[in-house]
Amino acid sequence: MHSSIGVSKAREESPNLAINSVLGQPVERRSTTAPFRRAIAPCEIAADLLTITSAVTLGYAIYRAAGLGRHIYYPFRATLAVAFAFAVVMVLMLDRVGAYRRGNSLLRVRETEQVLRVSAEAFLVVFAVSFFTNFRFSRWLLVFCLGLVPLLLFAQKNFIYFLVRVLHSRGYGNEKVLIYGSGSTGRRVFSVLRNSPKLGLDPIAFVDDNASKVGSVIFEMGYERRGSAPVIQGPIDRGIIEQNGVDLVIVAIPSIGRDQFVRTIDEAFSANARVSFVPSHLLPSDPWVDYQDIDGVLLASFGRPKRRSGYEIVKRVCDLLCSLTLMTIGAPVFLLLALIIKLDSQGPALFRQERIGQNGKSFRMYKFRTMQTSASPYEYSPNAAADPRITRVGRFLRRSSLDELPQLLNVVQGQMSLVGPRPEMPFIVQQYNERHRRRLQVKPGVTGLWQLSGDRAFLIHENIEYDLYYIQHRNLFMDLAILLHTALFAMRGI
Repeated sequence: MHSSIGVSKAREESPNLAINSVLGQPVERRSTTAPFRRAIAPCEIAADLLTITSAVTLGYAIYRAAGLGRHIYYPFRATLAVAFAFAVVMVLMLDRVGAYRRGNSLLRVRETEQVLRVSAEAFLVVFAVSFFTNFRFSRWLLVFCLGLVPLLLFAQKNFIYFLVRVLHSRGYGNEKVLIYGSGSTGRRVFSVLRNSPKLGLDPIAFVDDNASKVGSVIFEMGYERRGSAPVIQGPIDRGIIEQNGVDLVIVAIPSIGRDQFVRTIDEAFSANARVSFVPSHLLPSDPWVDYQDIDGVLLASFGRPKRRSGYEIVKRVCDLLCSLTLMTIGAPVFLLLALIIKLDSQGPALFRQERIGQNGKSFRMYKFRTMQTSASPYEYSPNAAADPRITRVGRFLRRSSLDELPQLLNVVQGQMSLVGPRPEMPFIVQQYNERHRRRLQVKPGVTGLWQLSGDRAFLIHENIEYDLYYIQHRNLFMDLAILLHTALFAMRGI
């Protein structure tokens, strides 16, 4: 089965939402959409070439100003030529790993991982060339450039992400989308599309056959209630599609009957709109699920988790070094937060709770206290800032994720890692089925893919596909990418 969103094949932002289309597509109606899409990849390539060239040139300027090493001098034209040649090589390497595909990134973490991985690979090649040949190349210059290239690329790609989002918000290159079904699947599709501006799919409304839902407004999932769309009366028909100028209908009802599905297809095609749908293809008793990218489409296949001893050893060393460094540098902040918590409400500043870690082993997890002491320590966590159990300071701590900082102690003790699936409370783990228990095969983390997703509004064990995806594809570059995005997430206060 071939899978796609609209005309182009694209990976979805959320691994538990394989939006498939096995049908032919009518002719695209919007004159601006196709040219806009075709322009994105060349613009990204041009921006990457400029950014990498500028980063290498800037690295040389810093090297010259610092006066380190033997202070080898290179003519400006030669420096610019070498920088551009290096940029071309890096762009080709990025293209090889699919960095310029439409809808490429999983929550943009994969995009960041590609930047980090390709930067490291490219500089290893340059270092090898400079080490084993007579070409005079300063090692200090390599160090400066190795730091600047991924940093500036990361900043530039985030800028392009928000620029594309702004252009889409003003109507450039957008396709209007109707989501058929306003249940949990439909809401997740809505959040996926809202957080995937490069797809150019603008979900304008939900259609639902349930009259009680008609007239309500559904917001984008997560702590920020930014995007929203109304629910209109179903079923889908040609009139609704034409009246709203819809280009694509996404059927977000996995359990939809065949006859109803065929009618929806007929109505959409009669209005010259395309159809995509969310299938229900994972069985509760399925073996280990491995999510793979095949031709730009995220598919589920069967496999077993791989043990990566070398990766786990290096990760443990990095966990220790990073945690001890953060605890040393952040000690004044920790003390200040503890004092504010004590002044805001009665009770200890530090909260301890039993959680289940790797291989089902229990441990005491530390957090800054964000709820009233009268709240039960073993209930489902609040999913809304207005929950009366949360203290005034607790709202800020939870929104900024600062309440998680004491878990650095758990990382030092070896009970947790900086990146991994979140640890659950015992009463939730007792409800796990075999599929859920696969989360326990790796060490839990302070942060992970789930924390970066719109599905944070749902319980962790209801969205384990993020954890399954991470477990099967984890590597140091992905860990670093998740940490970078978590830092941005926290700084934005969401």
